[in-house]
Amino acid sequence: MTDRKSLLKKNRWQISQLVTVALFIAIFVSVTLVEVTLVMARSPWSAPTNFSELAGTVSPSVVNIRTVKITKSSGRVLRHFFQGPWGNENPHQDFFDRFFGNETPREFKQRSLGSGFIIEVGGYIVTNNHVVEGANEIQVILKDGSEYDATIVGRDPNTDLALIKIEPDKPLAVATLGDSEKLTVGEWVVAIGSPFGLEQTVTAGIISAKGRVIGSGPYDDFLQTDASINPGNSGGPLINMAGEVIGINTAIIASGQGIGFAIPINMAKGIIEQLKASGEVTRGWLGVYIQDLSEEMAEYYGAKDKKGVLVAEVVPGDPAEKAGMLARDIIYEVNGQPITSVRELTRTVADIPVGDKAEIKVLRDGKIKSFKVKIAKREEKDTIAGDTQKGLESNLGIRVGAITPDMVQRYNIPEKEGVIVMDLSPDGKAREAGLEIGDVIKEINHKEIKTLDDYDEAISSVGKDQDISIFVRRKNVGYIVIKITT
Repeated sequence: MTDRKSLLKKNRWQISQLVTVALFIAIFVSVTLVEVTLVMARSPWSAPTNFSELAGTVSPSVVNIRTVKITKSSGRVLRHFFQGPWGNENPHQDFFDRFFGNETPREFKQRSLGSGFIIEVGGYIVTNNHVVEGANEIQVILKDGSEYDATIVGRDPNTDLALIKIEPDKPLAVATLGDSEKLTVGEWVVAIGSPFGLEQTVTAGIISAKGRVIGSGPYDDFLQTDASINPGNSGGPLINMAGEVIGINTAIIASGQGIGFAIPINMAKGIIEQLKASGEVTRGWLGVYIQDLSEEMAEYYGAKDKKGVLVAEVVPGDPAEKAGMLARDIIYEVNGQPITSVRELTRTVADIPVGDKAEIKVLRDGKIKSFKVKIAKREEKDTIAGDTQKGLESNLGIRVGAITPDMVQRYNIPEKEGVIVMDLSPDGKAREAGLEIGDVIKEINHKEIKTLDDYDEAISSVGKDQDISIFVRRKNVGYIVIKITT
């Protein structure tokens, strides 16, 4: 009897232990599942169950923009259809002047659509420059249907950004600006706008890529998304899953599907502030024309890891020249920031306040040099020059000539010195190596070429089995190195 009681007691103890362990496991699993669920709910990479709440929070700050651009005809449109082969010597000119010469100019209204978003309760609205550029009338329609006339505060064609303003008679919903630097490829985003005039359209997708260059200007740095963006979406916000604006929908590829581009909000913030303060954007200017380093160029100049940007030309009288910088310097650092591409250098210098001194480090002849450059305001400048000499044949299948005024016009080159490739033998080594007609030869095996005599001397000094590295400037390309194996 005692043994039976002891056995029962032991079994009860074991059962209670098992129940305790099972209960502990159940609690642990439940807590873990709750934590995982919460993490997934917070994660920008998890697929949202719906976008209703997100759209409802942001859409009141999104506006539809309608513009009217008035253009005038010359009053002589019809006469072009009837102009004969005589042109200005037309013997029937009096006839046309009688019927078409005094035609009254007509006005035409060109209408367009776009989007934007409110950034201040006072009525400041961000949109694209191409939405409002040249507009004679700008009308803003809020989500509740309220309509307001808008005026342009400022525009920046280089980044396709514009700031407009309305005078509201009530408090406005304002969009929250996020941090586009924190975006990760694959993260969910939502575009809100008025594609084809369909107001308050919401589309969703992911960030497909960052830092896209699409050839729209010197400050290309677009976010790529597969959230549907169509005509009319321009200027509208691209938002993250926290409801923050992280981009401004700007461009599409006409022949592509699921490929849209947005301006990162971090790039736009400073521009918006400048537009609000002065109506224009002031950017820093170094006074150089630049290009990325190719593998051959980096090897030619001994640039480690192909880091840096090549100075193709120094603009006379501008900051870089005044500081002592030269063409073919390789810029690899600005104010302590490493420079790896033209885009990076352009943006870095543009952000430096005009009048500030920037420390520029360059590689020149294998040595590091440092310059203090007083940054100026960016302006567009071009230089053209010429020289006169006669042509010269070489044993490499190259015929070169000096840069004359005729050459400048014929090949559209901005060069003062060097020799230009005028002809190439079909089976010559130069053509085979990649040299092209119109290339301007600046150096041969590191020897500077300014005249035909320099060219002739450099070619003559090449050894029998020595390879030739020709440093040239090519139209619409920049500086490149052509290697000819002898």
